[in-house]
Amino acid sequence: MPPSVFVVRVGVVAVLLALLAAAPAAADGWLPHSSDARWTYQWTDSAYNTTPTNEIVTVKSSSGNSFVLAWTTDGANNASSAPQSAGTVSFQQTTYGIVNTDWSSTPPPSAFPILCSSLASCGNSLASAYYNVIWGARTPVLFEPVLQGTSWTATGGAANDVTSSNDYLGTQQVTVPAFPQPVTAAVVRSQITQAGALGDPYGSGERTTWWVYGVGPVKVVFQHAGGTNAPVTTVELQSTNQTPSAPPADTQYFPLQVGLTGVYRWTNPTHLKQPEVESFSIDQAANGTAIAKISSVIGPLKVAGAYQFTLRDDGLTSVASAVKAASLVKLPPLGPSALPPSKRRHFFTPFDLLTFGFNPVLPAYPAVGTSWASDPNSRDFSVYGVNGTTRIVGVQKVKVPAGTFEALVVTSTLSQPGFPFGSGTRTCWFAPGKGLVKLVFRHGDGSVSTVQLVK
Repeated sequence: MPPSVFVVRVGVVAVLLALLAAAPAAADGWLPHSSDARWTYQWTDSAYNTTPTNEIVTVKSSSGNSFVLAWTTDGANNASSAPQSAGTVSFQQTTYGIVNTDWSSTPPPSAFPILCSSLASCGNSLASAYYNVIWGARTPVLFEPVLQGTSWTATGGAANDVTSSNDYLGTQQVTVPAFPQPVTAAVVRSQITQAGALGDPYGSGERTTWWVYGVGPVKVVFQHAGGTNAPVTTVELQSTNQTPSAPPADTQYFPLQVGLTGVYRWTNPTHLKQPEVESFSIDQAANGTAIAKISSVIGPLKVAGAYQFTLRDDGLTSVASAVKAASLVKLPPLGPSALPPSKRRHFFTPFDLLTFGFNPVLPAYPAVGTSWASDPNSRDFSVYGVNGTTRIVGVQKVKVPAGTFEALVVTSTLSQPGFPFGSGTRTCWFAPGKGLVKLVFRHGDGSVSTVQLVK
């Protein structure tokens, strides 16, 4: 007779769902979910489940960007001493990664630690492969885009009493029974903390997860907190009908990391007789959103500003800006004519020149030949009134006072009707780990703005 079922219903609140706009569905990705997808995982625990236990995982349902995976130990060729289990885990693919929205399963074996403050109505378990994947990190389970330097915090558990700090460590070759020949995996290290559970410190520890593009998680090692004989849970993919793919390039061309600083010099021989020098720093950053502060060092513009950037799976977006400036020079006006002059943007900083026009500033995974265009129905068009297109040209060597870099080159053609200074051709160079290192804006009035990173 099958074990009784304990069910947890953990819905994501409406506000969160509104913020997590769903990303376009993909045939592969970091957690594919075509209707015929199938995986078999095996997991063990050095203290509480020493019998290797196989679980068959299938796609129970899928609707748009939401999907449900189901697992069972039935028919998985397990020894009689292996625990029986069955359950489901629900996910949503959003623009900032894979979110776990719900789960339900049979209860864990009675010998397992109790992962709640009381035994009654405890909806937490680590007695399955996928429970070890989502533990402590539900929103998101995996942050996207997966780029160098990516880190995020998350919560989990039925009462959101489990917290995690997660870091993408880069790619690594990994072998598991499903792939005896090495495959490339994205490695995520998670520091997990649970407080107040009867089973402390089993719910805390360090987890490493190996994600293979086109397949999903292929290996998990959870080193639980405790003394010298603290338990270790290991999950490995035994077989699957999914095919590994090369992951997208993980180069970070615009790092949103606290501590990043720099100094830009902006020249325009026609309108700036004296170069404008401004320093910037990333002062606040969390979960793919950062505030870049910029201020004048020397020059004709006395500026202090803050710019909010957000990196999601649909690209790097300029969300908002607040700038105070006292200009000793009169730059040509910008549009659009649909807005009163008091509400029109100005060029006061290199970030103004960079973000002018339309989003995204960069795609999540820039690829040569990728292009995108302005949208007349967008918020950006109501703010800037700019028509145009942007294209990824490629990677080129560029030399600026701060050094020589292999930089991603991005060109934009911009047209702001009636305002030649807001029209023209902009070329940007982005260096890995540095961000913008050079910008040349050839304005429609014949002048040229050049921005270079000087240190």
